[in-house]
Amino acid sequence: MKFHTLYKLLSITLVIIFTSCVDTLDKIGFSIQPENDRVQVGTDTLTLSSRTIQVDSVFSRTKYPILGEYVDPVFGSIRSDYVGEFYLSENQVFKDGAVIDSVRLTISYTSLIGDSLSPMKLAVYKVIEALPKNHNYTNFDPRTKVDMSAPLGTKTFTGKNNTYRTETYYSGTTSQTIKIYEILTDLPKSLGQLFLDEFKKPDHGKLKNTETFREFFPGLYVTTEFGSSTILNVNLTSLNIFYSYLDPKGSSTKTDTIRTAEYRLNISPEVTQINHIENKNEQLLEANDNVTFVKSPAGVNTEITFPISEIYADLANRSLNQARFTVYAIPEVYQDEKVKLSPPDHLLLINKDSLNGFFENRKLHDNVTSFYASFDPNTYSYNFGNIAAMINYYKRQKSEPFDLTYYLIPVDITFSTTSSYNYSSTSTPTAIYNQMKPSAAMLERAPEKLKLDIIYSSF
Repeated sequence: MKFHTLYKLLSITLVIIFTSCVDTLDKIGFSIQPENDRVQVGTDTLTLSSRTIQVDSVFSRTKYPILGEYVDPVFGSIRSDYVGEFYLSENQVFKDGAVIDSVRLTISYTSLIGDSLSPMKLAVYKVIEALPKNHNYTNFDPRTKVDMSAPLGTKTFTGKNNTYRTETYYSGTTSQTIKIYEILTDLPKSLGQLFLDEFKKPDHGKLKNTETFREFFPGLYVTTEFGSSTILNVNLTSLNIFYSYLDPKGSSTKTDTIRTAEYRLNISPEVTQINHIENKNEQLLEANDNVTFVKSPAGVNTEITFPISEIYADLANRSLNQARFTVYAIPEVYQDEKVKLSPPDHLLLINKDSLNGFFENRKLHDNVTSFYASFDPNTYSYNFGNIAAMINYYKRQKSEPFDLTYYLIPVDITFSTTSSYNYSSTSTPTAIYNQMKPSAAMLERAPEKLKLDIIYSSF
C-alpha cells in the first residue's frame, strides 16, 4: 500500500473516532439532569431616559478654591470667589522692636481655565462677622459678612503675566519642575499695625489662640471686579506682614543691625473657607432631544431614570447576572482647545435618595447605591461596568414594580496606590468630593446610546 493511501485511511479513522467521542461527551451530565432543569441564558436591552437638572448648591469643603469668571459659548457662565479665615500657628511672632514695612495678600496658583492673557481685576475685602461653621455650600453669600464699602486692596492681572517662582518635585529618579504664579496685592500698612499692636498686649491679646484670633480677625473676602475670561485654580492664599527690627550687636562685627522678617498667615484646611459659585445655565436647561449636560462646579447634573418596572415580572423567575452601563459624551468640535471646558475627570452615579449627606459625611461609593466611572478620552465615555448589584439590591427591598432615579455628578476622587510583589499597582479611592474645577460635557440621550444591556439566567 502506498504511503499517501495509508495516510488517508488513518485520517478518516481518526475523524470517525473523534466524532463518536464528542457525541458521547455531549450527553454526559445532561443524561442525569431533567430537561426542565437546564440553565437558560437570555439577553435584553432596557432603554433609559434622562434630563438635565439645575443644581442650587453643592457641599464645597475644599482647600483649593477657584477665582474668576468664565463665559463659555456652549455651557454658559461660571463666576466664583471665596472667603476664608486664616490659621494662627504658634510659631508666628513679631520680633522685639518690630516696625511694619508693608502688607500684602499673595494668591498662588499653577493652573487656570480660559484666556491667560485677558486682563482681570482682583479685589480684597475685610470680613467683619464670624463665618458660619459647617456651612460649606456654594450658595453662601460672603457679602453678608463683609464690609463692602471699600476694598482693602485691588490688583489688575492676567493669568500668565504674573510673578512666578519654580518648584521641583522628585519621585524616585524622576523630577518635575512647575511654575507657581502669584498675584501680589498690596494692603494697608494699618492692617499690619493692628496685628502688631494686638501682639504687644499682655499674653499677646487675642493672638494667643485660634478662638480669640477668629474674633480679632474673621478673615478676608477675595473676588474679581471685571474680566470674564479666566478662572484660577488657587493653591494657597497667604497674608504677609513684612516688618523690620533692630538686632542689637547682631552683625559679625558685633554692631547693631537692621533686619527684616515676615509675619505670615495662610488659609488652610484647619479653618473655614467657603467657595461662592454663581452659574448661568439657562441654555442647558432648555428641552433637548439629543443631549443632556453635566457641569461643575455647582452647575447642572444629569438625571437618569432606570425603568425597572418594565422588567419587574422577569426578575421574579430569573437571575440578573449582568447589567452593563456606559455613558457616552459628545466632543465639542467648535471650541478652541486652549480655552474650552473639558469633560469631568470622574462622574458619580448615585441614587437620588442617597445623595443627602453623601459628601458631607465623606462617604465612598458602595457599588450598590453609588458607582463611579472615569472619563476615557479614547472612547469619549464613562464606563460604569456591571451595575446588576444595584437592581438586585432594590429588587430585594421592594415588593411591587419600581423605577430608579439616579444622578450623574462631576466629582474629584483621591486615590491611594499600593504595589504588589509582581510590581503591579492598584489604585483605591479614599475620598470623593464635588468637583470644584470648571468642567462640562454633553451626554448622549439617544435610545441606542442610553441603554442597559442585560444578561439573565434561569432554570
